[in-house]
Amino acid sequence: MKRLVIAPHIDDDVLGCGGILDAGTVTFYCGVDDHHIVSRLERLDEARAVAARTGGRFYWPSLEASVLDQVVALYETHRLVNNYQLPGLIADFERIINAEQPDEVYLPWPSYNQDHRAVYDAALVALRPHDANHFVRRVLAYEGSQVNYWDWALPGLVFHPTYFMPIDIEEKLARYACMPSQVRDFRSPEALRALALLRGGEANVPAAEAFVILRWVGER
Repeated sequence: MKRLVIAPHIDDDVLGCGGILDAGTVTFYCGVDDHHIVSRLERLDEARAVAARTGGRFYWPSLEASVLDQVVALYETHRLVNNYQLPGLIADFERIINAEQPDEVYLPWPSYNQDHRAVYDAALVALRPHDANHFVRRVLAYEGSQVNYWDWALPGLVFHPTYFMPIDIEEKLARYACMPSQVRDFRSPEALRALALLRGGEANVPAAEAFVILRWVGER
């Protein structure tokens, strides 16, 4: 099973689905911000630390082609949150979906984040049924760590999970610890643990991550 996780920033994959990242997972960090808190090099080091722990791989727009295994060529013009170019994001997503041909794709829940909404909207277009593109049979949206703090403020947009995956919460927190620059009070390890226990209770397991199924094509 090959998974592609589309993450607006370096950390969204760990926050939203860090418990299911494995050697069969490829993460695409979109680079829709310019990383004003710490340098890009520091953020990339954190991403590499997570990948080393999970065994997975990741793409980042500004990496040289050799690091990307010469699979896709991505643009530098999609960094800034307020200056994203939707057509460019769509083209980027189509390229990586066709190159990787995943069985499952995980998108960020749009919530109140304008950059997450931009990534979500572009990914929906890239994942449309199309005879020239790889068709992904399973598409899910993952829950951001603080989505429910303000999700209900947008009429008609509330995260109602329809799919649960049991996880090892201690391992998820260890992966989060690989990104120390991104740890905040509002998405503290304690908050991530509490959410995992809540979702685990809903699924009758000790801890879980929750998702919304956007498309699920069953086997014959």
